[in-house]
Amino acid sequence: MTEIPSQRRRHPVNNDSKLPPEHDDPLLIDHEADGIMELDNLLPRWWVWLFYISIIFGFAYMGYYHVFRVGDLQATEYIKDSKKGDEIKHAALAKFESSIASLEPSKDTAIITKGQQVFVQMCAPCHRPDGGGLVGPNLCDDFWIHGSNYVDTLKTIINGVPEKGMVTWRGVLKPNEIQAAASYIYTLRGTEPPNPKPREDQIVPEKPSQFE
Repeated sequence: MTEIPSQRRRHPVNNDSKLPPEHDDPLLIDHEADGIMELDNLLPRWWVWLFYISIIFGFAYMGYYHVFRVGDLQATEYIKDSKKGDEIKHAALAKFESSIASLEPSKDTAIITKGQQVFVQMCAPCHRPDGGGLVGPNLCDDFWIHGSNYVDTLKTIINGVPEKGMVTWRGVLKPNEIQAAASYIYTLRGTEPPNPKPREDQIVPEKPSQFE
């Protein structure tokens, strides 16, 4: 700070001080509040340099991102990363669908348990947790509308049945989740849930059933 004599006064010398002589008699700003006085000390040099560097960085950042537009802003980076993620997801699903004809239901307990979790969360609102059918058809009997084998189940999950109100799960569920859910559905065949929904592979009834 610039020395202004009218605003400074000497502090009594402390003979017991261990500071160098030039720092033994600090200057006080001629200002007092409730008995508290302020020393007129210079800021630490590291703090001053850090302040200068912050200013330089701020101008460099503004020029790099906002003036010359060399780098991408966060919104642009997000869009690019999302596009890359979608490409990876679509490639994985395309690879899965290309090998779907050779897939078989898993007998792995961990996979079936995972499939049950997916089924309860995503499928049970229409098919009931026990697979007995609600808005969607009964998955426990031997009468299937869109194909009864495991591959047909996979295709139904992936493509959905829009005319029946079933959405496609392509891009929502991962390939391993689709396979796990289909494997779990396969285990429901032959079970006898209470009050199952009547079979729907027959002539369309004149009026909706009690389940619709």
